[in-house]
Amino acid sequence: MEAQRILKHVLTTQGRVTRAFPPSALNAIEKAIKSSETTHAGEIRFVVEGALDGMPLFKGQSPKERAIELFAQLRVWDTQHNNGLLIYLLLADRAVEIVADRGIHAKVGADEWRKVCHQMEAAFKTSNYEVGVLSGVQAVTQHLVRHFPADDRGNELPDKPVVL
Repeated sequence: MEAQRILKHVLTTQGRVTRAFPPSALNAIEKAIKSSETTHAGEIRFVVEGALDGMPLFKGQSPKERAIELFAQLRVWDTQHNNGLLIYLLLADRAVEIVADRGIHAKVGADEWRKVCHQMEAAFKTSNYEVGVLSGVQAVTQHLVRHFPADDRGNELPDKPVVL
């Protein structure tokens, strides 16, 4: 267990999350997701979590492990056509993970998602959180448009960002 990581997580308060993602930024992200989903048949969820706490932190839970856990908890996997996708930001680590359901993952591999994550993380290094997330949603949209053209399916997952 890394003491420096624990300290970063302990010091990342809800106030820091609110400063990074004020209501205007969350509204812009929700609007971007809503707009994105009119152009393809995928379902996008965005989650920002300030820090891990308790046992997950002390056991060294990775951002990837947490993203997979949230993918299940938020039922992103539970779409009719296996077309759900989670963009997860762990603010204390400035780490982004993308978890795609099997329908999407079969068409867009992990390498492409890593590129999107790195692009977002580069913006976060300069505290451009809203810009980073919006560019990530745009990059994800490009992949989904290519592989999952728009159709008449309803919106199965909420577009509103989740703040933990």
